[in-house]
Amino acid sequence: MCSEEDVVRLVHAFYARARADAQLGPVFEAHVEDWPAHLALLVDFWSAMLRGTRRFRGAPVQRHMRLDGLDEAMFARWLALFRQTTAELGNAPMQQLADEMAERVAATFLARYRDARG
Repeated sequence: MCSEEDVVRLVHAFYARARADAQLGPVFEAHVEDWPAHLALLVDFWSAMLRGTRRFRGAPVQRHMRLDGLDEAMFARWLALFRQTTAELGNAPMQQLADEMAERVAATFLARYRDARG
């Protein structure tokens, strides 16, 4: 379905796009201090989601709950950019799985974010 190199390409292409985005870029730039380390962590996360590897260690939902000012439009934008990236990579099986996983991630994060904010 996808190789580790496919995952690396996806993560780097997507986050380059997200960082350049007028809506999402400022959020990422305000909260990520070490991009190489963050990208490595994200590769581990998406490798776990797409390939079943077990390298990822962390609590991504909890980390995102600390951020202020996120809204539904931002989650929708994140998902749209993710889908745009997967579509451009030319790996249809990976695209389908990655898009499904991204939808779950976005829905989970948004629901928990709303719950945490009351």
